[in-house]
Amino acid sequence: MSTVLPTHTELGPPPPLESGALRIVALGGLGEIGRNMTVFEFNGRLLIVDCGVLFPEDSQPGVDLILPDFDYIRDRLADIDGLILTHAHEDHIGALPYLLRERGDIPVFGSKLTLGLVSAKLREHRIKADLREVAEGEDQQLGDFNVEFVAVNHSIPDALAVAITTPAGTVLHTGDFKMDQLPLDGRITDLNSFARLGDDGVDLFLVDSTNAEVSGFVTSEQNIAPVLDEVFARAPGRLVVACFASHIHRVQQVINAAVTHGRKVAFVGRSMVRTMNVARDLGYLKVPGGLTVTLDQLDELPDDEVVLICTGSQGEPMAVLARIANRDHKIRVHEQDTVVLASSVIPGNENSINRVINGLSRWGVTVVHTGNALVHVSGHAAAGELLYAYNIVKPNNVMPVHGEIRHLLANADLAVKTGVDPDHVIVAEDGTVVDLVDGAISVVGRVPCGLVFVDGSSVGDLSEGMLKDRRILSEEGFVSVFVAVDVVDGKVVAGPEVQARGFAEGSHVFDDVIPKVSARIEEALRDGVTDTYQLQQLIRRTVGKWVNEQHRRRPMIVPVVVEA
Repeated sequence: MSTVLPTHTELGPPPPLESGALRIVALGGLGEIGRNMTVFEFNGRLLIVDCGVLFPEDSQPGVDLILPDFDYIRDRLADIDGLILTHAHEDHIGALPYLLRERGDIPVFGSKLTLGLVSAKLREHRIKADLREVAEGEDQQLGDFNVEFVAVNHSIPDALAVAITTPAGTVLHTGDFKMDQLPLDGRITDLNSFARLGDDGVDLFLVDSTNAEVSGFVTSEQNIAPVLDEVFARAPGRLVVACFASHIHRVQQVINAAVTHGRKVAFVGRSMVRTMNVARDLGYLKVPGGLTVTLDQLDELPDDEVVLICTGSQGEPMAVLARIANRDHKIRVHEQDTVVLASSVIPGNENSINRVINGLSRWGVTVVHTGNALVHVSGHAAAGELLYAYNIVKPNNVMPVHGEIRHLLANADLAVKTGVDPDHVIVAEDGTVVDLVDGAISVVGRVPCGLVFVDGSSVGDLSEGMLKDRRILSEEGFVSVFVAVDVVDGKVVAGPEVQARGFAEGSHVFDDVIPKVSARIEEALRDGVTDTYQLQQLIRRTVGKWVNEQHRRRPMIVPVVVEA
């Protein structure tokens, strides 16, 4: 039975770090999937691994991003010897611009692709940083921290595990990883280095827990190619493939299928275009000359000669795919078209994804997804792979990372099954302070580690009390818009009537947007959009954009559409 850490108030502040000990504090990523950030301390100096964001839930209205709580290190920014990025997913790099605002010269280490995507992100934030490229097989001496970089396979190229060695011992952090033996780029997880480090002695193993509850091994990425080939062969009209912008391997498979079946490729969505440009420029994406076209060129090509690659596979309401489903995008789909959702379902997004699938199905579109075809595989090691890793590394101590509590517990139990002493396995949550002393780990305290909300240009000013107020306002209606429509004649027959709360000027400030709402609704009705939910989404988008431009506000908008 694994050791389960008490997470209540009995854990007080940690004592001063004793000489020769290594301290580990996770500021995110434990008990949640996202916000990954771990701080290592030795001899008064700090080393950070990853700096990611968590995306908000429906119960956090108006929140854009959730950051790690930097308070633990805020008074010690000068003590940071370096920040290591294991790979370029947002839950590992998304908070970096916010940390660099507090100290801009922190040396940031990462692989070529990771730093390429980070550079693009930092340019948007107008931040210049000290970026230092590293590769597998290299090591860096950062003060008392010797850091070795190890290749691991993940759902984005160029991912790295890190082995951190100090006089207190060696810590091996897997980052996000799996053990695909037939990866598309031929870059497998370096089990030889894992075994070598294990033979030398790994005092603490920090292990990705996301798929610890999934038995066996993750299916190889290679198995997706024939499925995509079959989808392309059967599609009579346009193909639209939605996936994560960071999943370069999946995009490469779609490009390969497009070449085979004589289709041109168009990238749609800001993040997709940006990521593909970086990946292509750095050589991680192979795109034959003349294959890609712009959105404006699509109308010049027959439907059966194009494939669009876009964002929105999680049903995000403002992403390209949801807008296509709601007839709120210049791209129109019809019954000859096929849409592929080439990603797994992130827990909590089920309703949003189903809504998009239903919206697309309403237009007669054939929708292919993980529920009916093998169009995606996970980037995280399943239980069989984790057992394999434990048996190779033979760690003295284990602390599962990257996962919700149930994932951490399942991973801890796998470690115990391979022979790790249960007393040497710690299941911790964010803010837990763990010390490695003379080869033994122990929980010594807890530091404050709350959620830091990004709300527009505001960082950390939004409290739980304010969120509660927003939730109440979302139920009562902050800005309500009432419209009655005649779906037969395709006209607005009453309204739009706007009632606003929280605007000092009163509801009359919305007079200018009322004609815009009427015009957009009647345009949608002419296009055949009769579903009231889709019309409500159109109102929400139109009013929201106008309010943001005119008043720099992001109110909760409650549209009501009735059929006359």
